Amino acid sequence: MRTLEQLLLSSRPLSWINTAFPFAAAYYLATRELDVTFWLGTIYFLIPYNLAMYGINDIFDYESDLRNPRKGGVEGAVLDRTLHRTTIIAVLVTNIPFVVVLVLLGSPVSWLVLAVSLFAVVAYSAKGLRFKEVPFLDSITSSTHFVSPAAYGLALAGVVVEPSLVALLAGYFLWGIASHAFGAVQDVIADRAGGIASIGTVLGARATARFALLAYVIGGLLLLGTTWPGPLGALLVLPYVANVAPFWNVTDETAESANRGWKRFLWLNFLTGFLVTMLLIWYALSTPSVPENPLRASNCEYGGDFQGGQDGRSAF
Repeated sequence: MRTLEQLLLSSRPLSWINTAFPFAAAYYLATRELDVTFWLGTIYFLIPYNLAMYGINDIFDYESDLRNPRKGGVEGAVLDRTLHRTTIIAVLVTNIPFVVVLVLLGSPVSWLVLAVSLFAVVAYSAKGLRFKEVPFLDSITSSTHFVSPAAYGLALAGVVVEPSLVALLAGYFLWGIASHAFGAVQDVIADRAGGIASIGTVLGARATARFALLAYVIGGLLLLGTTWPGPLGALLVLPYVANVAPFWNVTDETAESANRGWKRFLWLNFLTGFLVTMLLIWYALSTPSVPENPLRASNCEYGGDFQGGQDGRSAF
């Protein structure tokens, strides 16, 4: 029971929705179907994917986690060394079956997107890669963890990339970069003590917090270039900007105080998720349903962003 509890804690249940929802929303709005692919993908990005992402991280960040006062709860487990091998086995057992089935259901393009997603999961933490210790690449890789499920859902649906869709994904990607950077601020002291480099330890707490705020702002501005009601999503960036703003002058010595903002960030995601859901429902009710088989439709649409290819099959 203790092992199961530790594995569950390591998978960060509070963050499960952050990867499952993007996939589910993207796939459903592109196909309007709750088919086997929808459910398999949603379940995969809900639990197995998060166990892989955070479990691998907890194994390779063990030394720094021991020195991090915020670890040991909903913000991350301090995974005992005796459970490291068990965690790797659990990751393989829970991930491989889903990945195999999703590959069989997909196309070469979706295989590529899934491969990038899984590589980012491993490369962020694993020894020999450790992208999390390369400033800026750490934030880019972290953002990939959350944007790639949406991109994968779109790839499975076979959508075509249009400018407004690029603006949407780019805005979301900058939101992810900003969120990771701000999260790194609170860990500056612990990461330095553990010998871990990050955007926070290299740039310093103050510069990193300011970078995060700027990335949020630019991400919000990009949403103004999306199809209606997408531009309303730009307003949802404002609470994140307000959350980071008090730490504009944070110092390395007071970096741990940013944990207050990080805790607000975790709960802010639920409010934002609710409001995004309302926008998506608005979109779904205001646009006609896609044809029964969107992968062979010539008029598959997602807010005017997704159009079928000339050969009658949508493409991504």
